[in-house]
Amino acid sequence: MLKRPAGVVAGVLLAFAPGCEAKPIAFANGTTVMAEYGAGTMEEVQAFHAPYYWLSLGGGWLRTDSDIDGGTRDIRYLRANYLVHRWNLDDAQANVFVWGGFGSATGKRFRGDVLDRNAGFQVDYETRRLYFALMSDLHESNRYSQRIDSLQLGFAPYAHDYRDLATWFVVQARDYSGGLHRGIEWTALVRLFKGGAWVEAGVTAEGKPQLMAMFNF
Repeated sequence: MLKRPAGVVAGVLLAFAPGCEAKPIAFANGTTVMAEYGAGTMEEVQAFHAPYYWLSLGGGWLRTDSDIDGGTRDIRYLRANYLVHRWNLDDAQANVFVWGGFGSATGKRFRGDVLDRNAGFQVDYETRRLYFALMSDLHESNRYSQRIDSLQLGFAPYAHDYRDLATWFVVQARDYSGGLHRGIEWTALVRLFKGGAWVEAGVTAEGKPQLMAMFNF
């Protein structure tokens, strides 16, 4: 399990070394705001505050649109993110995160609000030139169950430091369960970040735009 006595300062430094990729927790005493848009499939907004480098608390709003039957779900949730373990290697870092929470949901296929349960995890590995991340996010209730699984592979054409502009080319494979989308959704993305600001944009194999922005402060 994670050894917490490393301290807040060490947590801040480790969170940004070497790449500052998207993570459920940025750094201790920091706030993260994120927005994602996937045309015709999902939209999400999140805001989290981290009292410690291993824990963040907050909530979000998620809307999913099925391109199979036109069904929609709007989910509002509160969530806790926990850093299970971090490996600091020579010129590389790896992390395991888990999260869970509760919320309420409305949708076209059921009446009123229902209790939503949320759980997920992220495993990532990064150097200044290579990036790998596997993520799974489950939302379920007594009326539905949907899960979004994502695999990302990234390459940076040049090494970067925290204060430099970083450029990444990322391939993403995403699987939607719960009747949201048939097959794997493939997306090519260009990711840019500098300091605490991070944006990415791309297009799926079906020609649909995908956008994401994240700010840490």
